[in-house]
Amino acid sequence: MDEQYDVVVMGTGLTECILSGLLSIEGKKVLHMDRNDYYGGDSASLNLTQLFKKFRDGETPAATLGKDRDYNIDLIPKFMMANGELVKILTHTDVTRYLEFKQIAGSYVYRDGVIAKVPATEMEAVRSPLMGLFEKRRAKKFFEYVQNYRADDAATHQGMDITFTPMSEIYKYFGLEPGTIDFIGHALALHLEDSYLNRPAKETFDRIMLYMSSMARWGKSPYLYPLYGLGELPQGFARLSAIYGGTYMLDKKVDEIVYENGKVVGVRSGDEVARCSQVICDPSYAPEKVHKTDRVIRAICLLKGPIPSTDGVDSFQLIIPQNQVKRKNDIYIAGVSASHNVCEKDHYLAIVSTIVETANPQEEIQPGLALLGPIVDKFVQVVDICEPVKDGKDDQVFISKSYDATSHFETVCDDVKDLYKRITGNDLVLKQRQTQEEEQREMADH
Repeated sequence: MDEQYDVVVMGTGLTECILSGLLSIEGKKVLHMDRNDYYGGDSASLNLTQLFKKFRDGETPAATLGKDRDYNIDLIPKFMMANGELVKILTHTDVTRYLEFKQIAGSYVYRDGVIAKVPATEMEAVRSPLMGLFEKRRAKKFFEYVQNYRADDAATHQGMDITFTPMSEIYKYFGLEPGTIDFIGHALALHLEDSYLNRPAKETFDRIMLYMSSMARWGKSPYLYPLYGLGELPQGFARLSAIYGGTYMLDKKVDEIVYENGKVVGVRSGDEVARCSQVICDPSYAPEKVHKTDRVIRAICLLKGPIPSTDGVDSFQLIIPQNQVKRKNDIYIAGVSASHNVCEKDHYLAIVSTIVETANPQEEIQPGLALLGPIVDKFVQVVDICEPVKDGKDDQVFISKSYDATSHFETVCDDVKDLYKRITGNDLVLKQRQTQEEEQREMADH
């Protein structure tokens, strides 16, 4: 290990693995190490043995749960937006060839004590119990406005400029009811809380358009999920890095980051030092350089059947907007099943998560747990969300942010792009992906 590298990456979370893949493609000599004996760090997918070791060391999984190898249980619940940045990065790097994806069957929202499906088609919208007849007309006008708005065409603005006008003003203009506002802001724009109402509307318009364009790609829901769990994503990028000469060491402890004159020169493990001019790591490898911004609670629940009121679907996202349960932050529930190769046949996995607001986090996720039906077993963790204090340019140690409470990977991709720019000095430019028509033409030609 005592040799010279351009970059040493510590931690095999998705952010770190994407960066090591991108830098390896560019010809950098990369060493990637992790103190765990599995890929994925905080974004790993664990089998039963690993799960029990992490949460209840010394306890053996019940035989009724089935075979160890049938389980790939995500530690963090996130889905990919079909038209989102992660899919663009996967396509750009061609990591898609190592993975298979399945669509998430439906998106749901909790409203007035009832679970309702987020409409995926015009017909579903007409039948949806989420709005009354007159409200549906107002909402239709609002969505037409969002879709037709063009920054360079004043005729589409109706006297408002979304780069300045706060989102609350736009809702007011269309006369939308509080329940509809909750639904749009939290189930479509996927805001975690309500501070967005006072910010310029453009941010929310972009999020709604991402949701709609992702929905338009495959129908049913805007989300995709890799077979065998999210841990497949970092592994895909690790493979990419290895093809371009990256070196991987799992189960390798890190004792210290070595500095000379305030700049990083290497990483020590035992009496070996890997010399390098840059280090990339997750917050756990440089705790003295990060600060806590929030805490998040996640409860991984094993279920024997689909959750009530979701039409028996094999996968779903369910959002409980904060106003519905008198909180500041939404509660998210992500559900997948045996059809995604993440648990034994007839079993389901649901992960309930939210930002911690009180001294009793377990109590805060109760409204989510109450919707799941009978729970076979549950594993709860409360973790700090951290981010670096400095940008890393002075000492060349670049630290990623912890995985936040959002239900998709867009913020992870923002962090990747931000880190990439700080590390290389250049913007990350992704190749444009093909349209569906181009994809179909190409398939027809073959």
